[in-house]
Order: sequence, then C-alpha cells, then structure tokens
Amino acid sequence: MKSPRISIVEYLNTAPLVRGFTHGPLRGKYELSFTVPSQCAEALRSGAADIAIIPAIEYQRTSGLEMLPGLCIASKRTVRSLLLVAKKPLSDVKRIAMDRSSRSTQALTRILCSKHWNISPQFFEAEPDLRAMLGRADAALLIGDPALQVGLIGTAEMQKTVGKLYVYDIVEEWRAMTELPAVLAVWAGRPEALTKEVAEDFEASLAFGMEHVDEISADAAVDMKLPATELRRYLTENIDYRLDSENLRGLRRYYEFAAGLGLTDGVKEIVMAGAPVHLEQHAELSASRHR
Repeated sequence: MKSPRISIVEYLNTAPLVRGFTHGPLRGKYELSFTVPSQCAEALRSGAADIAIIPAIEYQRTSGLEMLPGLCIASKRTVRSLLLVAKKPLSDVKRIAMDRSSRSTQALTRILCSKHWNISPQFFEAEPDLRAMLGRADAALLIGDPALQVGLIGTAEMQKTVGKLYVYDIVEEWRAMTELPAVLAVWAGRPEALTKEVAEDFEASLAFGMEHVDEISADAAVDMKLPATELRRYLTENIDYRLDSENLRGLRRYYEFAAGLGLTDGVKEIVMAGAPVHLEQHAELSASRHR
C-alpha cells in the first residue's frame, strides 16, 4: 500500500508534532512535504496530500474532511508568533498588510477588527517582510517564524527608521475579547486516510517530539539566530498541542464569528476521525474523560 502523503507547515511550532516522522521511529513510514499554512490546505484540497496540518479556518472551507482527534496547534493566552505590528494606534489604522502565508490568523485579525477593535481597515496580502509591509500599510500581520523573530528580537532597530511601533499579540487580543484560547491549526484529511494506526502514529510522533524539545530548540536556535531557551519556552509555554475541551470551545467561537462575518458559509459540523461528533458534544466528552 502506498504511504500516506502528509503536508506539513515548515514552522518551528509544528516541529514537535512531526519529530517522530522526521527524526524518530516513524521516519520513512510516511511521505512528507513541507510548505506554508495556506499551501498545506491547498495540497489537501487538490488531492496532492492525504493528511495535512491546515489552518483551522480551512476546515470550514473544505468539504469531506475529518479531524484527527486530540491534536492541534493552539495557544491558551499568549503566542508570540502571531503579531500585528502598527505604526499608529489601532483606532487610526486604515490599511493592514496581511502575511500571505496565513489563513486562520487573517480571519482572526478581521474578527478582531470588527468585534474587538471596532475598525474597518482595508486589507491586502503581502510577503512577510515587516519593513516592506509597513512601507505600504499602517499595520502588518506576521505569523510563524518571521513573527517569532520580531517578537523575540524586538522592534528597536526598525523604530529608528519608521518611528514608534505598536505590537499586538493576536492570541492575547482574542483572549481579551472571548476569554477563550485560540486554535490555529488542526490535523485533517480524507476519512480513508485517517485510520486508527495513523492516529496512533501521530500521537506517538508528538510524544517523541516533546521528549526531544531541547534538541528541537537548539537546532532552531542555530537556523533562526535566536536563544534556544526562548524557543524552548515558546514551544512548551506559548504553544498548546492538545485539542482539549477549552480549545474546542475557542474553536467553536472562532467558527461562529467567522461565519457571522461571511468568512465561511456557516458553521459546519466537526467530524473527528472515526465518528461524527458535534463540537459541543466532543467538548463535553473530553471534559468528562479528564474529570
């Protein structure tokens, strides 16, 4: 049987999820490809991949998918890798350049603008180059490793040339509005690909990744030229990999807001691999298992 094809986001926050596939006992079992979040979703939609870590919003936009239960990329309170960087206070922002690699955070930003910040800016997509983005807009949305570098290194150098900058952590802003965490990405695929064995392998891969988070952080520190201790803290404190009941409530609220703004065609049922379960039912089941 042909090995399932997995499309993976090439960001640091995904590394623990797939460490077992790339460096551990599951190495070689699956066909892996690495890209940005928006292209992971396209690979799954086009049939170029059987399973992918997709932006959470794309689950609502793609038919025929199931989620792998229990796993995601989420953040409870502060994420540090989803940033809106503005040249002026939010009330004065008229144009926002959006990292074209993003899907979920673009939608989150639109929701926050409408429901939390009460502004109606013009949005346009751009490459994730903060200086260039701010040259064309009042604010820039950065995600993933480019945002993490800005968040950890700071904006002091750029402020010397562009003036004062205002930096907003998207998850902090979402939490302030909803009192819920943000689910940013989920593992999803066609039902025939999400077997029990596959689900067990994904769990094993994450377990291997968390056992080797020091190695992951050290390797990334060399590539990103950032402190390994800060990268480890990011992976263990800012990112949450469990699709638990609280994260599911945050995901449902996100889907409701997105549908209300016309970013998706309603809120469709979430189907976990193996059986259809409404989101609120799954949250109740997850909560009961952990009491």
